Amino acid sequence: MNNKSLKNGNNKIDAKNAVIKIANVDKWFRLHHNYSLKDAFVNLFTHKKRDKSLFHALSNINFNINSGEAIGLVGINGSGKSTLLKCISGVIKPDKGKVSIKGRIAGLIEVGAGFHPDLTGRENIFLNGAILGMTKEQIIQKFDDIVEFSEIPQFIDSEVRFYSSGMFLRLAFAVAIHSDPDIFLIDEILAVGDAKFREKCLNRISELSKQGKTMVIVSHAEQQIRQLCQRAVWINKGKVQMDGPANEVLDAMNKFTGLKK
Repeated sequence: MNNKSLKNGNNKIDAKNAVIKIANVDKWFRLHHNYSLKDAFVNLFTHKKRDKSLFHALSNINFNINSGEAIGLVGINGSGKSTLLKCISGVIKPDKGKVSIKGRIAGLIEVGAGFHPDLTGRENIFLNGAILGMTKEQIIQKFDDIVEFSEIPQFIDSEVRFYSSGMFLRLAFAVAIHSDPDIFLIDEILAVGDAKFREKCLNRISELSKQGKTMVIVSHAEQQIRQLCQRAVWINKGKVQMDGPANEVLDAMNKFTGLKK
């Protein structure tokens, strides 16, 4: 792809008004290779060390996100999208550079993350709500709405260890959207659950976006990105390949990867 077609998000967003600032972010992961029992036996007696290598997951990522933006992080599997989202959420720390956040975050990054398997759905609403920054009074006030949205009232006093992945999604999403954060981080979570509930979640995300909430969404569902996001950042091999209007970025990515629109 011609470099002239690339767009830099920093030129579009006033850094003073940005609620998310990603500056010179790099992330490496150490890869441990698998060895056979024979290899382990030989290494034991030869004192040969296992080969370890570093994988450069993110390389010099720079862009800002303004308040109220709905932005999609797109790219093929292994490109670094989810790693970047986890850096934004604080789940992992960059090895270089800095991510600055202004406002409260609700992260829907892993289904059931923050849920304790030995606690009931009711108890986990209070636990997860507290993790997301809600007070006990706020949780009590919104409890009925959370349960109603989740559509699993008959299981609310069951231990979540018995929940299906779809039930996890329902409760996790219900708690997150009622925590009233400034920023939503969503990673492929809408790929779980039945179509009717996914549509309900998409409609709610769209409503919250119209209310001025900031959204950062990772999804392989291209139509979801086109529907929900005004802007997209294409991550390719750990680098920002293109940053611009969602439709333009997706069209360019499809052309680059040989996919039709």
